[in-house]
Amino acid sequence: MNLFNQLVVKGMPMVPKIIVGKVASRYIAGEKVEDAVAKVKELNNEGALATVDLVGEHSDSTEESLAAVNIYLEVLDQIHSHNLKSNISFKPTHVGLSVGYDFCREQVHKIVSHAKKHDNFARIDMENSPYTDDTLKLYYDLSQQFDNMGIVIQAYLMRTVNDIEGLIKVRANLRICKGIYNESRQVAFKNRQIIINNYAMLLQELLASGCYVGIATHCEETIWHALKIIHQLGLNRDQYEFQMLLGVDHELMRILLNDGHRLRVYVPFGEEWYPYSLRRLSENPQLAGNIARDVLGLSKSAG
Repeated sequence: MNLFNQLVVKGMPMVPKIIVGKVASRYIAGEKVEDAVAKVKELNNEGALATVDLVGEHSDSTEESLAAVNIYLEVLDQIHSHNLKSNISFKPTHVGLSVGYDFCREQVHKIVSHAKKHDNFARIDMENSPYTDDTLKLYYDLSQQFDNMGIVIQAYLMRTVNDIEGLIKVRANLRICKGIYNESRQVAFKNRQIIINNYAMLLQELLASGCYVGIATHCEETIWHALKIIHQLGLNRDQYEFQMLLGVDHELMRILLNDGHRLRVYVPFGEEWYPYSLRRLSENPQLAGNIARDVLGLSKSAG
């Protein structure tokens, strides 16, 4: 972490909520479902796809989990009624994994089956490493019944090279990202270049094996590796997609879209935007630094 990013992260808790809100408004669609719908419409008009995510995690009660599930069902209904080009993604701990595996499995089944009813797709997000095994188990358990669900893998985890062996066997639909949680050196690579190289190696194996992959990154070097692999494998544009966060590097988004690549934007919304914003920026110092540079009118670094 460079000094500027470190200072930004340390100073965030002291920034007034109203200022965080102004910054977050570029990266969070809003608090309500209709805010997410409006943002997805904008993105669709620009030629981008979307995935809608209700911010929040670690629901400690069945009531909180069920409330999150009901909002996801409403999101799916709204996507369908407005004919939007969007799917959804959700965190297991937000929909019950903190309560218990069996309870969470019931809620994921409810979400995915509702998505199936609308001919839509739902992706299980990956959280920090204590939940990796259960998240993979959820996917394996339910993907036997549903063909409209996917999962996420994180390139900085040392275990991922082994995890993809099973996912390749079932031809999983995957999103690959670098990973943002603050993991120990025992489970995650810490060197930036190693993470980039590991990402490229994993992506090569997944695409060569016929998996549909969402290539989630804002890093130009990682995108270069991805474009090289896509070219070498001779893939069609419907065999992969790029994915980016709402409000991050719109110029790069336009470059990829203008070159004819399918691109999906991650659209978070919800009333828990403030703790979400502080937590996510703390976990991703480079993103926090880039946002601060953007607000101050300084040049950004790749992330």
